[in-house]
Amino acid sequence: MPRLLLVEDDPTSRSFLLAAASALPAEVDVAGTVADALTLAATDTHDAWLIDANLPDGSGIELLARLRAQGLDTPALAHTAERERESLDALRAAGFLLALSKPVTAANWRAAIRSLVAAPVVAPSPPPRPTPADDDIEPCASGRPVVWNTRAALAAVGGNVGNADALRGLFLGELPQARDGIVLAARRGDAPAMRSLLHKLRAGCGFVGADRLCAAAASLHAAPESEPALHRFLAAIDATLAAA
Repeated sequence: MPRLLLVEDDPTSRSFLLAAASALPAEVDVAGTVADALTLAATDTHDAWLIDANLPDGSGIELLARLRAQGLDTPALAHTAERERESLDALRAAGFLLALSKPVTAANWRAAIRSLVAAPVVAPSPPPRPTPADDDIEPCASGRPVVWNTRAALAAVGGNVGNADALRGLFLGELPQARDGIVLAARRGDAPAMRSLLHKLRAGCGFVGADRLCAAAASLHAAPESEPALHRFLAAIDATLAAA
């Protein structure tokens, strides 16, 4: 049974990715920060690292560089809410064998881990070819997105209604705190902090099918100084909570 290190600070994403990886089956250690990941990697031997690109105390690229500087050559996968090719290429160029955009289906997440565990630690590999199921959970639907996209939420968990409901409950429980953090950063004019929090929220939205909120978060991420974008974002949060 492989032993994995999952580095993810967002509770919704962490819950989904941990459950999907454990079902390989695999033993999974979890870290929420660069500091925690460095400690776990130094004290345990892992067959693969699954590292979030954006963490509270640094980036996934910085974490991987520090691990490599310690002489560790464990194969690494990066996961991120970004979907732009430039962002994914930068992660692979930094030494990640694979770079995946969240949300990702449980099946494709496990397939990526299997290929990573089996891969030699050499040059980066091309990303896995998405399956049609990934299209079902494409975040931030175009047009007029619905508040809750049940089809996308079920696709993420392989159609298991109980798992989808549990993941949505976790997401809703964290949402008020996420909102307050983003509003506080906006009042301070701290665009980097806003973008960091919105990045994390967008990944969670994709896993639970919160399409309207995902779209509003993406708009605010692109223009954190925009008052109209902030108002649309807060309205989307209110609608998401009311429709739960």
